[in-house]
Formats: sequence, C-alpha cells, structure tokens
Amino acid sequence: MPDIAVVDYGMGNLRSVAKALKHVAPERDIVVSSDPQVIRSAARVVLPGQSAMPDCMAKLDSTGLRDVVLEAARERPFLGICLGLQMLFDASEEGDTRCLSLLGGQVVRFREGAMALANGDRLKIPHMGWSPVHQQGAHPLWAGIADSTRFYFAHSYHPQPDDKGVTVGVAHYPLPFTCAIARANIFATQFHPEKSQRPGLQLLANFIVWNGHA
Repeated sequence: MPDIAVVDYGMGNLRSVAKALKHVAPERDIVVSSDPQVIRSAARVVLPGQSAMPDCMAKLDSTGLRDVVLEAARERPFLGICLGLQMLFDASEEGDTRCLSLLGGQVVRFREGAMALANGDRLKIPHMGWSPVHQQGAHPLWAGIADSTRFYFAHSYHPQPDDKGVTVGVAHYPLPFTCAIARANIFATQFHPEKSQRPGLQLLANFIVWNGHA
C-alpha cells in the first residue's frame, strides 16, 4: 500500500510533483499511477493538473478514474494542485465544462477589464509568476509558512466558491481571488507548491503528515 499516489490521468506535471514529494519524504512510498487499485490503496492522494479543463475532464473520464478520484476526495487526505483545484468545483467557463461537483461554485477566467492597475499599467493573462498568498485562518498545511508568503502561479482561470468558508488562501491579480481551499480531508491550491521552492516544499511536507482534519 503506497503512502501517496499521484493520479496519472494523462495530464499534468506529474513527475515534478512526485519528485518534490520524494524530496521532502524520501522514506515514504510515493507512486505515480493510473491504476485504480493502487490509487484506492494509497493512504493519501494528490491530483495535479495543467493544460485545458475540457481535456483534463475528458482524460479523467476516458481513463476511468473519475470515480476513483471522487472516492479519494471523500475518504482520505487529498491534495489538488492547479487544475486539480479547479476540477473540484461544479463547472468551468473554460470550454463550458462540467467538473466533479465536490464543491459548489464556478471556475471563471480573469476579466480583461479588471487587469488595469492604479497607475494605468495593465496585467497580462495568464497570471504567471510569484504572488503573495494571504492565509484565511489557520490550517495544518500552513504550518511553518508565514502569512503573505509568495507562491508560484501559472493560470488564466480561478475558482469562485459558493461557500466562502472553504477559502483558506487569497491572492490578488489585481483583484482578490481564491487560491487555496480546504474542507474536511481536502486541501487544494491554485498555485504550484512543487515549483514554489522552500514554502512549497513545506506545504508538501505538511501534507505528508496531515491526518485529514483541520
């Protein structure tokens, strides 16, 4: 039984996520797998994701892993990264795609009209680079990470949860948006902890020992 399974549904930056996990926990059994039985047997599950939402959801269905991911997200410590966060919600504007509906809410694109700064400069879409993350309350995965620590982002879409109480991290681009959520055994980030140097490695190390309770 692996300690952690990184879900391989044919999309996402799987190897870098697995490499970062192994870096912080070399003694743990960490696997990248598309085998439902292996994923079901893992103590913890990580769902990465990048590229386009319609492709990710189509791959999740074609590989037969939708139900496996839903089970994991209901039962065990579960970490979603980037599209692995967005997929937890009801739907995404990207391709008008239905998602997993584990959390109520929509995933929306940054609005061109909101990209203007006070000095007249304009931000570009996608949001790429380092931004401070403002923690919204305590959570075990924030342990050892100072509020407003910078994490690495690469995205054009972000979630708008129906329940504001699931938001545990907010960033600005330039308006505030939800960039980390938590509910029960689920924690998910819009940013990439595996690309965020020491703070990201700390978050992954926290996940490895997390019991799935806030």
